[in-house]
Amino acid sequence: MLTTPLNSIESYIAYFSEREIPALRRSMRALAELREHEERVSGRSLAAEVIRDPLLALRVLVYLETHRHRKQNHDITTIDRAIMMMGTQPFFERFGNLPTVESTLAGHPKALVGLLHVISRAQHAARWARDFARIRHDINVDEVTVAALLHEAAEILFWSFAPELMQKVEQLKKDQPGLRSVVAQDAILGVTIRDLQLALVEAWHLPELLVTLMNPDNALNPRIRTVQLACDLARHAANGWGDPALPDDYTAISELLHIRRSTVMQNVGAPPEYWQATLAAEIDAE
Repeated sequence: MLTTPLNSIESYIAYFSEREIPALRRSMRALAELREHEERVSGRSLAAEVIRDPLLALRVLVYLETHRHRKQNHDITTIDRAIMMMGTQPFFERFGNLPTVESTLAGHPKALVGLLHVISRAQHAARWARDFARIRHDINVDEVTVAALLHEAAEILFWSFAPELMQKVEQLKKDQPGLRSVVAQDAILGVTIRDLQLALVEAWHLPELLVTLMNPDNALNPRIRTVQLACDLARHAANGWGDPALPDDYTAISELLHIRRSTVMQNVGAPPEYWQATLAAEIDAE
């Protein structure tokens, strides 16, 4: 485990590159069950399990890129295509028995809670990005889904391999209410997670399209905005449906999708007491 901060983004990239990325325990159990009926398992059913686990999804894409065939002249940007490239049996052999984050963080129960919290955020972001992309009739919904799922990859890696440092970041934010996350991260880690995220996905040669979709600097692009708004919504909703930033999220999403704010709120699962008043106001304004 990393217990002291490193001195540069490059040092962190080198450190994480040497680690074996774990997976969720539930992912390993699910793959074990599917492997019992390997002859009947489809690539899409395997992909459905992988897409629930940002750590496993990241590991699959990194593996595929590092084992890229010289004749492969295009990037693999979705999990089902990645599995199709590998084949079902090689997939099980490579990813069917990975270390789990639950075992990795067995001695750090508070950090495990923090990690699972971020993973839950990533899962919600992926699901909402997929829903938004479908409403937008996106050219490839799966690409948007994967980009949203991996949007928190660097933070997930920090929780997995530097749990004590991440707990210090969270403690600093509690001690100084209102302190921006990037300031707390820079103070404890020496880098911001966003900067490391962008550097890491490029260093690991993730598909260029996914790297672009994960970069909020290009937020005017509707596909990138879909990913960003889904991630913003997941981050704010994790604080509860009363989070003060959520109304702005609903407005931005409604403008992107050209649907009512109340419809957005219903679609993402906000309780009735939060969207009924909005719906009544929209009807009165018509």
